[in-house]
Amino acid sequence: MRMPPRDQIAVPAALLAPLLVALMLVPFRTHMTSANLALILVVVIVAVAALGSRTAGVLAALSAATWFDFFLTRPYQRFTISHGDDITTTLLLLAVGVAVSQLAAHARSLKLVTITDAAHLARIHETATLVQAGASPYTVVDQVRAQLVEILGLRDCRFEYGTLLGRHPRLEQDGSLTAVRAPEKSEEQVWPGEEIELRASVGGRYLGRFMLQPHPGATIPPLQTRLVAVSLADHVGAALDTAGPVFDR
Repeated sequence: MRMPPRDQIAVPAALLAPLLVALMLVPFRTHMTSANLALILVVVIVAVAALGSRTAGVLAALSAATWFDFFLTRPYQRFTISHGDDITTTLLLLAVGVAVSQLAAHARSLKLVTITDAAHLARIHETATLVQAGASPYTVVDQVRAQLVEILGLRDCRFEYGTLLGRHPRLEQDGSLTAVRAPEKSEEQVWPGEEIELRASVGGRYLGRFMLQPHPGATIPPLQTRLVAVSLADHVGAALDTAGPVFDR
């Protein structure tokens, strides 16, 4: 498996940086407490965890604890520890390092969610403004079609006006999917191998539908993204309802 780009630098740094820092601290090991030496290594772990993934952070914690034991605790240059306090410090160094890695990964996840939420909100606001400004339903449909292709990662998407129903998998108002089966040998749910219907409705009335065409074997986006798609389709329904029956084909 190919290493994620974030880890291509972070993993080597996780293995080497604690070793190099521990070697730099060797001349000071008799003049500094074990706790202070460990704190310096924690800074290294934090730097690696901020640069890489959770895996890189955990590797940095393991590397730091290992070289702390080997170079900075008595007896030196041996993987043994003679003082109980040093054992405690080593274990705390490892525990803190792993915890910091988890926190760094969680912080990156929250940042990604925030950025994604902001982008989704911007799309919904843009489309709602277009509808409120009285834009042509054709214009609203074209904009939403392009947005759906982008946010759902579709191969293509088309819109059908009117109330003609067909037997297709459907993206429901709650973001769920009907008539969807994941491949037997896959742990990830994927789009079905046919077009998926996303209805444009208002007040419970069906005015048209987007026919989503995903890439073969593509993974279904998260629920949050699917709900954004539903909201965008509802704006199309509102635009069609405002325009009147001329667009109800």
